[in-house]
Amino acid sequence: MKHVPLNRRRLIAGVGSAALVAALPRPLIAAPARSLLLRAATGSAALRPGQPETSVARLTAQGPEAALRFRRGEQLTLRFENALSEPTILGWRGLAEPGLEPLLARRAVAAAGNDAFAATLRHAGTAMVDLRLLGDGGAEPLPARAVIVEETEPVAVDRDEVLLIEDWRLAPDGRALAPGRDAKDAATVYTVNGAATPEIKVRAGQRLRIRFINGCQRAVAAVKIEDHDCQVMAIDGQPAEPFPARGGQLVLAPGTRVDGFVDALRPPGSSSAILLHDGTTARPIARLVYSGEPPVRAGALPPAAPLPGNGLPAQLDLKAAQRVDLALDVSQPIWQRPVDFKQDAAPAFRTKRGRTVVLALSHRAAGPMVFHLHGHHVRLLDRLDDGWKPYWLDTLVVGPGQTQRVAFAADTAGPWLLEAMATEWSAPRMVATYLVD
Repeated sequence: MKHVPLNRRRLIAGVGSAALVAALPRPLIAAPARSLLLRAATGSAALRPGQPETSVARLTAQGPEAALRFRRGEQLTLRFENALSEPTILGWRGLAEPGLEPLLARRAVAAAGNDAFAATLRHAGTAMVDLRLLGDGGAEPLPARAVIVEETEPVAVDRDEVLLIEDWRLAPDGRALAPGRDAKDAATVYTVNGAATPEIKVRAGQRLRIRFINGCQRAVAAVKIEDHDCQVMAIDGQPAEPFPARGGQLVLAPGTRVDGFVDALRPPGSSSAILLHDGTTARPIARLVYSGEPPVRAGALPPAAPLPGNGLPAQLDLKAAQRVDLALDVSQPIWQRPVDFKQDAAPAFRTKRGRTVVLALSHRAAGPMVFHLHGHHVRLLDRLDDGWKPYWLDTLVVGPGQTQRVAFAADTAGPWLLEAMATEWSAPRMVATYLVD
């Protein structure tokens, strides 16, 4: 297979470069309430073949189903128990529910403590929950879990698979290290759905919906399935007008989620590596393995229709927008370490519900910076500020010396977090706030 040449600069530049359009809104259909128990506890993981297991934190689910899979419109009643030795908090990416917002609506849960709350899942899409806001420099790395909110309308695929990719730094003695500390002598390993190089079983002729999730602590990653095309259907939980991934490759910032349709058109009995490129080298992280059964259908399926929309606006009023300059300089007073977070700190900006906001995200320090907006999705604006790229994001990378302008409709009231962190393992995760009245 011919690989697409990739280096660190090209990897960073590829984040958010896909072309998307928002789908039309659909009515929200009420669904029954669901109860879920999440528990954070210390466990172990085999991160390298032939090596002893190492201590890591786990986020386990208990209830009618172990998977964090729901339906749009469901009312979720959740109880969270912290069996770790340190305070922790759930951080949700892709669920814009004010009652879930960490550090603002939800306080840190002490060791042996618990929390309970409820939320309505308004948007379908691929989301993520983790324990990482307070995890820098901790005793062990903290996990992420995929959260799937399914559409109420049927989606024409044979299989729905999740690929949650996580990175780990292992000290020479085999211990897994938490981010926010020096790890220059550590080895880097990757897992998919908690396992090292798992096999994903398929049958020839199937159409797969693969939810690629970059659950890495800091790393930007490019992912490609050998000898397969990938049709991008959604990014960061919001539907797209389907388009082919360039060279079959997806570039994902930490926390980015991409839903791709992949047609399994290789012969029965064959296999293909799933490769991850971190800007330095490509490595296999999983395999797509075909059964020996005959194909499920004689020919390829027709092009997929767009996924049902979540009701994001088709237009943004840039002329009347509130404009905010936001420097991603984490040494400035508006940025706080999550462990030192003060709720009464002044917000980075304040706006009225229903107004369009344009953020000019400037970054002058060396190395790329990952920016994540809680509560809303943004359009990436053109350089001349006379239009926007036809896709929605909640996470993007801003390169050194760059200013990126993004716009969003402030349609969900409440205080929300902003997150910024460099892509180096030792870099701290920082937060600020903004307020929608």
